[in-house]
Amino acid sequence: MAKISLMPCAMLLSSTALLLSLVDVAIAQDVPASAAEPILSRGPVFVEQTGEQLYRNVCQACHMVDGQGAAGAGNYPALVNNKALEAGGYPLSIIVRGSKGMPPVGAMMSNEQVAAVVNYVGTHFGNNNSDAITANDVAQARP
Repeated sequence: MAKISLMPCAMLLSSTALLLSLVDVAIAQDVPASAAEPILSRGPVFVEQTGEQLYRNVCQACHMVDGQGAAGAGNYPALVNNKALEAGGYPLSIIVRGSKGMPPVGAMMSNEQVAAVVNYVGTHFGNNNSDAITANDVAQARP
């Protein structure tokens, strides 16, 4: 019977444990991230608080840095000069309820966080929404 060496498995497990411990240390630090550094959320909720932070770390992966949207494996609508963002109710509904391929990411945000990101996309990327959403509006819109 051939001997099986467990050394490669042990090295892999050891390396993985080291990597995970370094990630835990990085997350545990109370050092504010710069604009270029991602904020790492722990658990099932996002830790970002401002609309810009939430957009950068949650939304831009699909809608892109400049809000231009993308197409490929999916269709991610552009947010630039988007008439659907002229009133806060539409993006609020999409974020808390989801739509088509977009999951209800608002389920992983507080009411304040949802309001912050809705107001951010409504006032950036060439959008001029003056219909600000409040945390109370979000609470009423949740399913």
